Amino acid sequence: MNKNTILTLDEIHNLAMQVLSTHGFSTAQADSIAKTVTAAERDGCRSHGLFRIPFYVDALKNPSANAQAEPILSVTDSSVVHVDALRGFCPLALRTGLPALSEKARLHGTAALAIHNTYNIAALWPEVESLAVQGLVAFAFTTANAYVAPAGGQSPLYGTNPMAFAFPRKDQPPLVFDQASSASARGEIQLHLREGKLLPDGWAIDREGNPTNDPQAALDGAQLPFGGYKGAALALMVELLAGALIGDNFSVESTEQDAYGVGAPLGGELLLAIDPAHFGSGNYLERSEYLFEQVLAQPGTRLPSQRRYDTRREHETHGVDIDNVLLAELREFLD
Repeated sequence: MNKNTILTLDEIHNLAMQVLSTHGFSTAQADSIAKTVTAAERDGCRSHGLFRIPFYVDALKNPSANAQAEPILSVTDSSVVHVDALRGFCPLALRTGLPALSEKARLHGTAALAIHNTYNIAALWPEVESLAVQGLVAFAFTTANAYVAPAGGQSPLYGTNPMAFAFPRKDQPPLVFDQASSASARGEIQLHLREGKLLPDGWAIDREGNPTNDPQAALDGAQLPFGGYKGAALALMVELLAGALIGDNFSVESTEQDAYGVGAPLGGELLLAIDPAHFGSGNYLERSEYLFEQVLAQPGTRLPSQRRYDTRREHETHGVDIDNVLLAELREFLD
């Protein structure tokens, strides 16, 4: 018996839509989430693909979560755009705010989008890539629940606190990276637990502060920042940018509000967009390609996002292998 089933991207989107709609998500909320989940499967990012759909559904256990929310866009003469997600989910808030962010960046040279009051379970690369496709340089930052101990500590305080960056390229898809400030994404540990695999060294500690390779002990204990103090400094930076600066939750506050322990972070996301046309370097695309060529001239190297784009082309043509156990679990959500 096959362990996997090949689904087209349309089939993945439709399955996500069915599950979310069955559980009370509005059409706009469900479609935005389904598009994000489908993009993750398309690009081989399983930890943010269909695997995430149960997390969206479970988030509704928190009474404040709003599956029908219609985000409110606020635009003034400032270069900062705001979206209040009204405790809905971030993909629709992004859809609401990104066009205004692009417009402001073209006008002012640099602009920011502050998304407030949102449940954010998604990866960050789709939004920065979408801006870079338009010729903009982009950054994104968001907190999470408190999963990560500060360097030298043993109790969760920071989120995995991802950050993403995208830079446009000439006649090619943008250069994009999206990485946690922790040694691994939370979803990677959850996938290791699901698949019965041990964790690599350096990912986590147990409740007593001892290094562990056991996924469950890691989930019960604390994740570690990558690179020790360096990753912890970046995690702190993200807390300040996506928490204090825009007036939203720190990771530890999000955890305190997650009354049912579903692990759906409630807080903010900060995006920055830069229009290179305002910076006077008309040859920035050629200059960046020169640097990329220097990187790739060394054997064994590759650029960030290169493997993801290769996977994207493969999945767009041949479909995506989806674990049958996961498919069975998702179909149970339709009963």
